[in-house]
Amino acid sequence: MQLALFALLNSLAFGMLLFLLSAGFSLIFGVARVANLAHGAFYVLGAYLGFSVTQAAGPFWLGVLVATLAGAALGVLAERLLLSRLRGQELPQVLATLGLSFVLADLIRAVWGADIRSVSPPAPFDGPLTLGGLLFPSYPFVVTGLGVSVFLVMRLVLRRTLAGAQIRAVTADPVMAGTLGLSVPKISALTFAAGIGLAAFGGAVGSPQLALSPTLDARMTLFALIVVVIGGLGSLEGAFIAALLVGLVSGFGAVYAPALAEVIPFALMILVIALRPQGLLGRRVGSA
Repeated sequence: MQLALFALLNSLAFGMLLFLLSAGFSLIFGVARVANLAHGAFYVLGAYLGFSVTQAAGPFWLGVLVATLAGAALGVLAERLLLSRLRGQELPQVLATLGLSFVLADLIRAVWGADIRSVSPPAPFDGPLTLGGLLFPSYPFVVTGLGVSVFLVMRLVLRRTLAGAQIRAVTADPVMAGTLGLSVPKISALTFAAGIGLAAFGGAVGSPQLALSPTLDARMTLFALIVVVIGGLGSLEGAFIAALLVGLVSGFGAVYAPALAEVIPFALMILVIALRPQGLLGRRVGSA
């Protein structure tokens, strides 16, 4: 029972990290129409930036803040200097983000080296938590709570604010949104920055949960793609549900079927595509 509960806790925490990663990916694709293959690299970069700030200055949450702001700033630069010049050209944009991921991975390796690093959870979440007479690590509860909180805040912003209405308008029809007076390039740039900042935030927050490695970027980008395909492109709720599902099947697979742990998320994705090609909460192309 304790093993199952421990697997459930870690699976939920991993699922929330995948949500923080994939929510930004889905947001960027929905607004800017860019399949950002450098998303995992920005996640890893945020993790290393947070690690370095913590090592130099001390407070873990200061490192998270600096990593998030730096990720958002780098997102603005990437969108303005690279992707805005390729607007409307899907294949060049994909290739550009793929090349950017290689550049960031090499930069991370050059600055921090290729060694795997571990990050300790911040106090007071660095010790065990007793529930029902059983001991559990406390930091996965923090990660899970942060993921749920970010989901609720993002949903509130997108549904209840003017900025959210503008983002939804550009997502639905950028041409019509521009005709109505919205600055589509500006909204796309800010959304890109927010998505990258969210990925960097996830990397910094998740660093005590997942060991730091320069090669983690490809794995995280792949997980982001799996989550958005399962949940449905452009759907925040779909990304949240899909991230939980992928986290659960990955976590329990690693415990009870380790030989199939890497295959199970792909099997889930194939099953969803076969039954519902647009994803769990996605819309069919051309639907109202």
